[in-house]
Amino acid sequence: MTTARTALIVAALTLREASRRRVLLALSVLTVVLIGLSGWGFSRLAAETGGTLTTGEARLTASIVLNLVMFGYSLIAALGTAFLAGPTLAGETESGIALSVLARPIRRSAFLLGKWLGLGTFGSGFVVLAGLAQCLVVRATVDYWPPRPAAALALLAAQTAVLLTLAVLLSTTISPMASGVVAVGLFCTTWVAGVVGGIGTSLGNDAIARVGTVSRMLLPTDGLWRGAMNAFQDPSALTVFGGQDGEAFPFLSAAPLTAAYLGWAAVWVAMIWGLAAASFLRKDL
Repeated sequence: MTTARTALIVAALTLREASRRRVLLALSVLTVVLIGLSGWGFSRLAAETGGTLTTGEARLTASIVLNLVMFGYSLIAALGTAFLAGPTLAGETESGIALSVLARPIRRSAFLLGKWLGLGTFGSGFVVLAGLAQCLVVRATVDYWPPRPAAALALLAAQTAVLLTLAVLLSTTISPMASGVVAVGLFCTTWVAGVVGGIGTSLGNDAIARVGTVSRMLLPTDGLWRGAMNAFQDPSALTVFGGQDGEAFPFLSAAPLTAAYLGWAAVWVAMIWGLAAASFLRKDL
């Protein structure tokens, strides 16, 4: 059996297993609640502005609120992905399930790749479908459609893949629960560092601004999130907030991502996955 075929089979089994866990039910409930609450909020916004968003202020408000709701989806995806990766890999290793599978002529790297592909499909698929549903709700309630929704949803999926890769690496070295807690903790810390860096940029303080820049290089989740926000938001939003000064607001992004940063994010995922594979190869099952 080739490595690619083995990885695809493991990915399909992982995807099926993830869909059976209660985390899928929890994600579904949280998503429905968030869509319902945001739909009600956007409908009230439309009612206050006469049914459609025709003024710049109303479109600005819808744009900012959409970014706020999308952050909720990215956080739900982060929690789901991080806490699925731990039990799926580290849990199977501790319980001996992985040993029974790897006793067959299957390469450990193919097994790990299959797990990563299955969980990545699950997490990315969730955030794309939930985000698309939210965009449709916003369109139906306030007649606002993001300027680049496909790019924004793709960046949210990429953010999920980055956090998943980190969670997979952690799950090869520490316990399932600890790997989820550390991954989500680093995700939140990077977001806070990004907000602090944005404030530093708006104040012209290079030292504080560098906090956000360095954190986005070390863990690209916040950088990808800011690229998604820029694709979701109305272009007039930055004009209202004074261009670069908009960086001080946590739910606005001043500029789209560069090709160089997207390339770095891809290299980062490859490096961390390589470390995870090396750690898993040395792991005593």
